[in-house]
Amino acid sequence: MENNFYAMMSRMKYIERWALMRNSRPENVSEHTLEVSILAHALAVIGNKRLNKNLNGERAALIALFHDSTEIITGDMPTPIKYYNGNIQGAFKEIEAEAARRLLSMLPEDFKEDYESIFFPKQEEEYIWKLVKAADKLSALIKCIQEEKAGNTEFSSAKESITEAIKELQVEEAEIFMGEFMESYYKNLDELT
Repeated sequence: MENNFYAMMSRMKYIERWALMRNSRPENVSEHTLEVSILAHALAVIGNKRLNKNLNGERAALIALFHDSTEIITGDMPTPIKYYNGNIQGAFKEIEAEAARRLLSMLPEDFKEDYESIFFPKQEEEYIWKLVKAADKLSALIKCIQEEKAGNTEFSSAKESITEAIKELQVEEAEIFMGEFMESYYKNLDELT
């Protein structure tokens, strides 16, 4: 296999998110990935500063950079379909794992070990992966807030269900982020500066 991995990664910008929703501004996987990486790092910092944990923020950001890269192959499956039932969810996890293996096969042999743990979690990094999941949900919530601010009510019920999903994750760092930082996303540029 040729070394196509990095060229494939650059294609994240072509994968549109929120396919079932009317968007006032489209969002692609590349944009989403950057935001999730920033948020995952922030959650690790919150864990370290507010909760006296010893979390690797750089590792959280790195995993977040690649967390949706399999969508280059699978496309962005809408959440209501992806999680419709256990059978569909299990099948999609298999598809994502196969897509991850396919992406890894595009790397030179001596690079694969460095990327394998980014695509397939090690048990000792389980909490870092949970932070990335929480960051992913926070990014979705931010998208809902931005759409509502643009006058698009299409995202109102998604905002409620995503807020509930964040609570269900029981990630204290995400709860702290919601309490200390989420209100800022409702502000306009003049209010932020």
